[in-house]
Order: sequence, then C-alpha cells, then structure tokens
Amino acid sequence: MSGDVHVRFCERPGVRLPRATHLVMGFQSETDAREMLVALRERLGKFKLALHGDKTRLIEFGKLVAEHRRARNTRRPGTFSFLGFTHYCGWSRDGRFVVKRRTEGRRVSRKLQDVQTELRRRMHTPVQSQHRWLCSVLRGHDAYYGLPSNWPRLDSFHDAVRRRWYRVLRRRSQRRLTWEQFNALLERFPLPSTRITHPREVPLARVG
Repeated sequence: MSGDVHVRFCERPGVRLPRATHLVMGFQSETDAREMLVALRERLGKFKLALHGDKTRLIEFGKLVAEHRRARNTRRPGTFSFLGFTHYCGWSRDGRFVVKRRTEGRRVSRKLQDVQTELRRRMHTPVQSQHRWLCSVLRGHDAYYGLPSNWPRLDSFHDAVRRRWYRVLRRRSQRRLTWEQFNALLERFPLPSTRITHPREVPLARVG
C-alpha cells in the first residue's frame, strides 16, 4: 500500500457538517495501525469531528498477509473500496503479488441506473444521437476504469449498456425490435469495444 494519503476538509458557508475525502492508510504492524486510529479519533475530536463508524475499519492487507494466508490455504485478505474501485490482493500469471482492482459494485449499479434513465429520456431522439451519446459514456467509463484486472467488470458494463439500449429501442416502436434487427443496427452504429486504457496496474495513490 502507498504511504501517500490525501485529506481535504471543506467548510464552505452554509455547510453545517464539514466533509472529508476518503482516507486509506497503510502500516506494517497492527500495533501501529491501532495507535494511529486512536490518535486520529482524538485529534478529530478536538475539532468536533468524528470518523464514520460504519466505514472506518482495520483490515489485514498486502503481500506478507496474502502470502501467509496462501501458504495456510485460508481465506484471502479483506478488500476495501477507494476512488470507485474495490481493491483486493491477487497474483499475476507469473506468481507475483499484485493489488488488483475492480469497479465498485455500487458504482456500476448507480451508473447503469443513470444510463437507463437517460436512455428513456432520449427514447424518441434519432438513433444516431443516442449512439453518439452511448459511445461517449462507454469511452469515458473505460478511460477511468480500464485496468487489466478490471476486464470482467468492464465487459459486463458494456454488455449491460448494450442490452438497455436494445430494450429502449424495442419499446419505442409498435413493431417489436428483434435481436437480429438490433444486431444489424449495431453493424451500422457499432458501440465501442471494451478497452484497457491503463496497461499496467497503477500504484494505489495514483488510481484515477
């Protein structure tokens, strides 16, 4: 885990409760982590602030923990979410330890709901206009989430968007659109293929 952390407190006029960015900290020993947690709570308390009770937790994470659990054939280390990714311990094809990332489940669900809502709003706009907008959505999604370890989630997102487009087009016509007709339409208006935009897994502090 990276030693770089970023915390920003916001106290704009009219904001009654200051907000802070998510904070991830890494320690070599559990003792250091627990001492830091106590110190952080005390420090925030002086400013009448508090850590989120449900989101603040200590987990075992990293190469040494993963190797130890792998040797004992026990469960993988815990996972955590940060900057839209779920981070988890994994192994490369040649056996090296790597921190892998996949799109956080809640982010995927929320984004697909937004896409569905917007598609319904655009239901009767020209297909060319819908296609242009969907292409921008998919390219933007891949531009941020396009990590090698995230390929399954990326491909699943593309497929979900494609299916939602089909359902919207099917609803706007009295003559129900078939999958064969939709596939023919995709040949004329192809959606972008799933694309890895970050060939290497980037360090934790630089994700996004």
